[in-house]
Amino acid sequence: MSITARKPVILVVDDTPEKLTLMSDLLSEQYTVKVAPNGARALKIAQSDKAPDLILLDVMMPDMDGYEVCRRLKADPVSAEIPVIFLTAKTEREDEQMGFDLGAVDYITKPVSPPIVLARVQTHLTLKASADFLRDQNAYLEQEVQRRTDEVQALQDVTILIMASLAETRDNETGNHILRTQHYVKLLAEYLAPHPRFAATLTPRYITQLFKSAPLHDIGKVGIPDRILLKPGKLDADEFEIMKTHTTLGRNAIVHAEQGLGVSVPFLQTAKEICYSHQEKWDGSGYPEGLQGDAIPLSARLMAVADVYDALISRRAYKEPKTHEEALAIMRAGRGSHFDADILDAFITLQNEFRAIAARYADEEHGA
Repeated sequence: MSITARKPVILVVDDTPEKLTLMSDLLSEQYTVKVAPNGARALKIAQSDKAPDLILLDVMMPDMDGYEVCRRLKADPVSAEIPVIFLTAKTEREDEQMGFDLGAVDYITKPVSPPIVLARVQTHLTLKASADFLRDQNAYLEQEVQRRTDEVQALQDVTILIMASLAETRDNETGNHILRTQHYVKLLAEYLAPHPRFAATLTPRYITQLFKSAPLHDIGKVGIPDRILLKPGKLDADEFEIMKTHTTLGRNAIVHAEQGLGVSVPFLQTAKEICYSHQEKWDGSGYPEGLQGDAIPLSARLMAVADVYDALISRRAYKEPKTHEEALAIMRAGRGSHFDADILDAFITLQNEFRAIAARYADEEHGA
């Protein structure tokens, strides 16, 4: 409940009973007044579930003086925002400066003037109400921005998966290929993140981009004719040249979408790299550009390992699935020729985790 909907609560702290009575009588008509005869009691009240809206605090008290009470109030997040007004007979400038340095909002000298006390209390309660309102509004706006961001993110993720699924369903035997390769890539990237060759690139943010981008690696297949994409036998040379264009088709589709947006989106940059270069090989014998070694984007090198492994253990129109052991032998043979050696070594180390992902997202007749 806000302080505008009820009587504000004022805590008066003084070791003299007569002064507690005096302040209580002065304030009780407009406010709910709580009193504390010492600093320990004041801290207990201020840091309870029913904290006061403002504290009038005597400086000169035994055991724990007002300055120490104020210091402890401001050190605790529960009570740090409660305005503190010092009540004291001490009038030296150094005393006032100490109070303000500790976080007090005002300083009233004794003997107090009732009109001054009432005016100062009202002023600081009004300021506190405004500060509380702004704080609540900021918290609400932050929550609303986060909610909208989460909604946009969820929509983005769903859109990516729908787009990728449309490409994959052109070949109705690939099933969960996009999910498997997405998780393979993330697994590899997280494992290799501390590696000296990759640490500068494989930040948590970049790995998130990789995970989001990976499902789009074969989006270009939507442009490949069925007679080639679904051919049950081996492609001839002309057909293979057409199949190879799926890398360029995918990259160009993303470029076109990005131009339509009018802004550069980080994960789309990664998606373009993966689409265009995941068929490149470490020794330069891949396509579409015959890139070699580190000239191949890291995202594409990671995807190459993930994509080839999954293709080997999966059933296709033109082949039966290989066992994990058979796929592993083929992958080992490609170390340093097809694949970046360090990434391939990571795959070998993580092979049991790869098998687990393959099993988790298996197609109905998956052969891993």
